[in-house]
Amino acid sequence: MTTSAAAMEAARERLIVALDVPTQAEALALAARLGGSCRWFKVGLELFVAAGPGVVEALAGRGYSVFLDLKLHDIPNTVASAVRSAGGLGAKMLTIHASGGPAMLTAAREAAAGLVSAPELLAVTVLTSMNQEQVRAVGVERSPAEQVSLLAAMGLAAGIRGFVCSPQEVKTLRGMTGPTGVLVIPGIRPAGAAVGDQQRIATPATALADGASSLVVGRPITQAADPVAATQAILAEMAGAL
Repeated sequence: MTTSAAAMEAARERLIVALDVPTQAEALALAARLGGSCRWFKVGLELFVAAGPGVVEALAGRGYSVFLDLKLHDIPNTVASAVRSAGGLGAKMLTIHASGGPAMLTAAREAAAGLVSAPELLAVTVLTSMNQEQVRAVGVERSPAEQVSLLAAMGLAAGIRGFVCSPQEVKTLRGMTGPTGVLVIPGIRPAGAAVGDQQRIATPATALADGASSLVVGRPITQAADPVAATQAILAEMAGAL
């Protein structure tokens, strides 16, 4: 395998396409269309609420790796129970909100530790749609970057090793987690792509260079005139940075 081919293969393992569509049929069709280019797909709230747990099982049953992005945030017992329920669906990664606090994070970790095939728990720090104004509106006077660092430190203390943050905080969190930390980064926009409702963004190459483990890309692929071509272009940019 040539260096270029090896880099493309590595990129395929690190790109997660967000299946932000309203039906299971659309999700499976899009996954099948892109399956030759990537292996990871994200099931978020829109699709999960519409299609239920069966869509996770259907994707996993077709051999895809599933990132279940539910951002669990509730009392510790409820989140622990949800983690156990999610563990039986075949998802390989699952998000919980770091702002749920140390007890909730610890309960989630302990629940996952008791599973035979546990998903990697990822603590969401500050949403990529939130800038300083949005953070202050919910009563947080720290900057988004400061809040991300505080929540990540709390997560690490609770035994969580995976995090979701914006591209702007990747370097800081990589320094906090070391090489074994799992950093899954949304807010990825290829050069020239529309920003949409995202506030703290970066290109694929920049995020990888800063230490991202995996990149989540949605609308630049799913709303492209040719999703396959858009995926290949992003993979090429990623491969160039690896």
